[in-house]
Amino acid sequence: MSPAVMAILVLSLYLTFYHFYAKGVLGRKVFQLNDSNLTPSHSMNDGVDYVPANKYILFGHHYASIAGLAPMLGPAIAVIWGWLPALCWVVFGTLLIGAVHDFSALILSSRHKGQSVGSIAKDVISPRTRLLFLLVIFFLVSLAMGVFVLVISGLFAAPDAASIPKTSHPEAVFPTYALMLIAMLIGFFVYKKNMPVWPLIGLGFVAMLTTTWWGLDHPVTGLTATDWTWSLLLYAFLASILPVWLLLQPRDFLNSLLLYLALGMMLMGFFILDPAWSAPAINPNPEGAPPILPFLFIVIACGAVSGFHGIVASGTSAKQLDKESDAPLIGYGGMIGESLLALLAVLATTAGAFASRADWEAFYGSWHQAVGLHQKLGVFIQGNANFIHQLGIPYDYAAAFISVVVVGFAMTSVDTGARLLRFNIQEIGKTINFKVLDNRYLATFLAVSAMGFFAFFEVNGKPAGLFLWTLFGTTNQILAGLTLLTVTIYLYRKKKPILYTLLPMLLVLGTTIAGMIMGIMGALEKEQWTVATVGFVIFALAVWVLVEALLVVRNLKNERHA
Repeated sequence: MSPAVMAILVLSLYLTFYHFYAKGVLGRKVFQLNDSNLTPSHSMNDGVDYVPANKYILFGHHYASIAGLAPMLGPAIAVIWGWLPALCWVVFGTLLIGAVHDFSALILSSRHKGQSVGSIAKDVISPRTRLLFLLVIFFLVSLAMGVFVLVISGLFAAPDAASIPKTSHPEAVFPTYALMLIAMLIGFFVYKKNMPVWPLIGLGFVAMLTTTWWGLDHPVTGLTATDWTWSLLLYAFLASILPVWLLLQPRDFLNSLLLYLALGMMLMGFFILDPAWSAPAINPNPEGAPPILPFLFIVIACGAVSGFHGIVASGTSAKQLDKESDAPLIGYGGMIGESLLALLAVLATTAGAFASRADWEAFYGSWHQAVGLHQKLGVFIQGNANFIHQLGIPYDYAAAFISVVVVGFAMTSVDTGARLLRFNIQEIGKTINFKVLDNRYLATFLAVSAMGFFAFFEVNGKPAGLFLWTLFGTTNQILAGLTLLTVTIYLYRKKKPILYTLLPMLLVLGTTIAGMIMGIMGALEKEQWTVATVGFVIFALAVWVLVEALLVVRNLKNERHA
């Protein structure tokens, strides 16, 4: 089957599952969505974090926040096992597990005053699980955002206009920072001057495209990666404390429009090119690679199912949800959008970036050769730039445009991630009765400091974030499994169907815990004591939550049979 025919089949599956599975089975049968249920954005409206949003604007925020670097990075390395396993997990992992996870977390949080999944676990499972969840979330988000800051800084950094390394894209700097000003102007005029939103969005989008075009020929050079890291951390601090209506909502929605444009151009170029597969369908034993099972699931991570998405859904999105009937579009539909991005990553790296099987094997000849973060981003940009080039756009301009889009993905995750970390620290303060952490500014300072730790502090000569990045996939998947566990017990308590979340939970936790054990053993063999220790702590916390959950289920069964 050609890549183009496969892509058409996948797009059809996305539409079918959204209309019949998300809206029908999950929306009506399992969660019984009801717009008469008042959402937290109305019942707790504070003008800062809890603010009702138009469903399309909220979809843009949610989609842009979850569509960070991971859905590009994961599939771009997972194809080392062949295009077929990667594509199957990106599609069916999303439709049956990842989108269910995101949608469930959004509804669960909306029905619990916009609390995070960690705080909800206190009521659904037991009080002890709240702190366990919050600690796992703190590590995961701090690590991911610290690494995202590192990667963006590397993309921005260039010594001068005459000597720009291939790994740098300083042409993305001007449009990235200009977008912040454009978004704040839109937020001000909409919420403070009561001007209509859509004309402003239209003008903002034109302005964004203009700055993107201008930036392509005017790269900002002269600053080091360290300079950009400090700049991004300062931005993360401001983005966390400002009201969502002033920066987060308009910025993420505008950025999502750029994302839609890029996705449309990449798909059009792909179908025009109609390439053949340059990668094998299945490559079961690549040199130096871990076993395809369970590591295919762990490596792809956000491209199919992601615990980070549940944090976004229950952190910022649930606080802006206008009514429950908007949830399928935002939760389930947002994950389909993420899967589409991962699909394009698979297509770009197996049918777009390389002219022949020999070229593909030269890059993916071994695990250690292809696994670097910048290498994966490079092949993603290269493949999709080749698709856009088919539309008559010069290849260099196409590559620069994709780089702007990539930075946009990461930046929206960074600003949302900083706010989520702030929420997380405030909830930790409430859990341990340390009320000073409830201060918005102090909690944000600690959140950004944690991100900075993973960006600056070095372990064995490498930034802590990059050194511990191998733990991101397993920690992320474990959190997704624990979120599905919490949702399943919630449904069990409500006497609702649990099969739709129970089976995904068992698969995710089973494969990920196996992968975590194998990863810890591998780290011990390599004498990577820090990785092994942190991995063991995450593993122990997950097992503890599982034990707590099993005790709750046993008690509930005893009560029903009493």
